[in-house]
Amino acid sequence: MGNVWDAEMVVSPFMAKQLIEGQFPELAPGEVNEIGKGFDNTVYSVNGKYIFRFPRRAIAVPLLKTENRLLPPLAEKMPLPIATPCYFGSPVPDLYPWPFTGYYLIPGKPPGCLSHAERITSAVPLGRFLRALHAFPAEQAKSLQVPYDELDRLGVVNRRPKLLGFLNEIRDLQLYERVDDLEQIVQDTEPHETAGHEVFVHGDLHIRNITVDANGKVSGIIDWGDVHIGHPAVDLSIVYSFLPPEGREMFFHVYGEIDLQTQELARFKALYTTVLLMLYGHGHQDAELIKAAGQSLDLLRL
Repeated sequence: MGNVWDAEMVVSPFMAKQLIEGQFPELAPGEVNEIGKGFDNTVYSVNGKYIFRFPRRAIAVPLLKTENRLLPPLAEKMPLPIATPCYFGSPVPDLYPWPFTGYYLIPGKPPGCLSHAERITSAVPLGRFLRALHAFPAEQAKSLQVPYDELDRLGVVNRRPKLLGFLNEIRDLQLYERVDDLEQIVQDTEPHETAGHEVFVHGDLHIRNITVDANGKVSGIIDWGDVHIGHPAVDLSIVYSFLPPEGREMFFHVYGEIDLQTQELARFKALYTTVLLMLYGHGHQDAELIKAAGQSLDLLRL
């Protein structure tokens, strides 16, 4: 049985250079370097100024198209830099079957392992960012063809057995010591009604989709492929996987208070996403990601 992140097509550095220079000759000769890959896209830096993302699976193509429509009008309203498209690549017969997109480079790097003090510096900027994002008019988002939550990301009943299975896998692989504590969080999470919430959300806010500066402070938000209309807990998961308790207090002072049900759903979503990131790191022999995910799991237990 395959993994959820298995690619259907991987764009090599040579192919990326072919596609980029063939459609955007002003970027030639292109300095093209792979900087990462996720579930949906292979990512290259180009000339130290741009980021190009190439879908790895067909399911990622409509997500990329949504980003292309949405992000330019959204960028001017956000208090943190976001990945803004500037090059729109087309499929090439017999070479690459899907569109691809180039973005202005956001300075910074994935957070990796940080101290509590470093993490706390991001509490207020993250609070301001999510307050502004969740205030973006849902009707405007719908007019840009942003979908509803089609994956039931907060469906505790359906996701609980999957999450417990992932945790068993982490225990068997000896990737994390306190799996029992995490299983207790899963068992204690009650299903909650999420219908009726029409908030514009990023949809996949975690340690691989934010960047930080040299001081560990959040500097930008990337990878908007999961953007949708849904429950704010989907995004508020970052509060529990990235911030220590002191930082959470500062965050909610800026963002606004949330009820206990939203807190519970946000923690559950954070756990689900972080566990998948840890398993992804193991599958790709990414020791740094495994360690960073372990820090997030430590925070979730606080």
